[in-house]
Amino acid sequence: MPSIDSQVLLKAGSVTFVVGILGTVIGAVVAGTPGLIAGVLGTLIVLVFFAAGQLVLGAVLKNNPQNALLVAMTLYIVKIGVLLVLLLVLQNATFFAPRVFAGVIVACTLAWTFTEVVIFSRTKVLYVEPEAQK
Repeated sequence: MPSIDSQVLLKAGSVTFVVGILGTVIGAVVAGTPGLIAGVLGTLIVLVFFAAGQLVLGAVLKNNPQNALLVAMTLYIVKIGVLLVLLLVLQNATFFAPRVFAGVIVACTLAWTFTEVVIFSRTKVLYVEPEAQK
């Protein structure tokens, strides 16, 4: 049985990618080339942020599970901070459509989060390691 991390990365990543493609196509139809660029950037940002977060959190859970909540909250704050900086830096950019960018980021974030919730609700995860039989 694959680990929960690999399930989340594969399934949530796939769903997010599909949603990102749909958002990019809609952005390209609505805003042309700037919409296409914004959709691709938004999709890539969400995929990279969430995949990196999942990998880091998975490593922490294996090695130091008591710090998982602290690391999860720190990752969340860092993601929000980096996204805020990106939005502030790119708010007046003319090479892409900021509304398409924001819309694709929101749609992809919701897709990843929803898929992650579904995976965690359907997967049995041991909280305590059973003792090895002697």
